[in-house]
Order: sequence, then C-alpha cells, then structure tokens
Amino acid sequence: MPFAELQVYSVEEADVTGGVCVVRCVGGVARAGQVYAVGELRLWLRGIERYGRPVGSFDAGHTATVRLTGAVVGLLSRGQVLTSVPPDGHALADLEAWLVTDPPLLDEPAPRALRVMAGSRMQDEGLADDIRLRWGRVALAAVYRCARAEGTSDLVRAPEVAYVRGYMIRTFGPGPGPERGGDPVELCRELLGLIDLTPGEAAARGRVWRDLPHAEILHLRRVKFLIPWLVLVRPHLADGDPLAGAVDAWEAVRRDLP
Repeated sequence: MPFAELQVYSVEEADVTGGVCVVRCVGGVARAGQVYAVGELRLWLRGIERYGRPVGSFDAGHTATVRLTGAVVGLLSRGQVLTSVPPDGHALADLEAWLVTDPPLLDEPAPRALRVMAGSRMQDEGLADDIRLRWGRVALAAVYRCARAEGTSDLVRAPEVAYVRGYMIRTFGPGPGPERGGDPVELCRELLGLIDLTPGEAAARGRVWRDLPHAEILHLRRVKFLIPWLVLVRPHLADGDPLAGAVDAWEAVRRDLP
C-alpha cells in the first residue's frame, strides 16, 4: 500500500481534463500512476518531471512538476495537501483496517512515513474533529511501529508519544471514547514511567551539562521535552495525587535542563 502526500506550490496550467502543478512531496514516495484524494474527488498522477527530465518517482522533501488528470486541478490552491489513496478506497479507513492486522514492519507504508502523514492529517483544521482523532490514533500506532522497526528505547520514542497524545488531549479535550482525546492520567503515568531519573538527579546533571558526554546531554533533552506535556495534564490531576506531586517536581527542575 504505497502512499504519498503532495503539497501544492502552484497550478501552472489547468483545463477540464487536468493540468500541471508544481508540488512538494511531504510524506512517503510519489509515483506515477498513483491516485490522490481531493475530498470525495480523485486526481490521477500521470507524469513527473524534475530538472527538465521525466522520472518515475520522488520522495519526501523534494519538489517536482507533475501532470494530473481530473477537472478539480484548476481548483487547487497553494499549500493544499493531496493524499494518495487506493483507486477505489478511502485512505484513512484502509490504513485503520491495515493496522488492525499488525502487518510486518517492512510492509508499505513504512512506519515513519506513515507517522508523518498521519500526524499531518491529525493537525489539519480543515478536517472534521472525528476524522482528525482517527488520524491521531493512526499516528500513535505508527509511533509504536517506528520504535519496533528502528529498535529504539522507550525514552527515545517517548517525545513522539507525548506529542501525539498530548496534542489530542489539548485539542479535543480529555476523556475516553472515540470523540475525546484520551485519558490524561494514563498519559501522565506512562510518561513518568519512562523517565529513568529522579528530578533531583536530572537537575544535578543539568547544572553541569556542558561537561557531560553527548549521549547524556541528549538524554536530558528528551526528558526536558516531556515536561511540558506533563504540565499540560497537571490540571486534570487531584492535588493529593502522587502523580501531581511528581509533575510539580519535574516542572520545578525544567529550567536546569539543557
């Protein structure tokens, strides 16, 4: 299930049959023959040109001139993001069904490209909230798949987990159920469980961080990244809750970390 996201820079020419656009690939790999969604309408990527030469594909971070088939080309606007979909399917529903099977990590779409695409859609304010929440859950699944595929530790993946789950809670509100962003207490407990230092130990190392090895500095920065997300959920914790005391302790030492 190869996929890609293209961001429109400009529409160079367009008529009732299609047109030519300059686009940037912002996720996955764009290939000639793919189908892209614009709402309920579809565009077909018929050709790709880079540096004056036709190519079969281009990947994230690169721009190209593409020829698209479909009358909606003339209505595209600068900055609009197009998501590739199966010719007869819906990208989000297909991805959800695909993830339920826990497919092999080498299957398409690759975990990191999937996380980038799903995270982008989660933050797309042009989509309905329920759709954005579903994309958020796909993004979170992709974060865990990235950790498995890349063999990263729990703390290395923690900032991405914190960002996705924290964003959902902040944007859609806390609480269980498909229409809410998740349980802030559960998020707080999980993040605190991933930190292998006490606030006092972290502060002591932070005060001499310039003398530490690079790996230890990076470790402290990962911890520091988690603290704002802990502070985000603090209002949802009872004052007598030990979790609340732990969050307050970490907030107090954040300024000492590199």
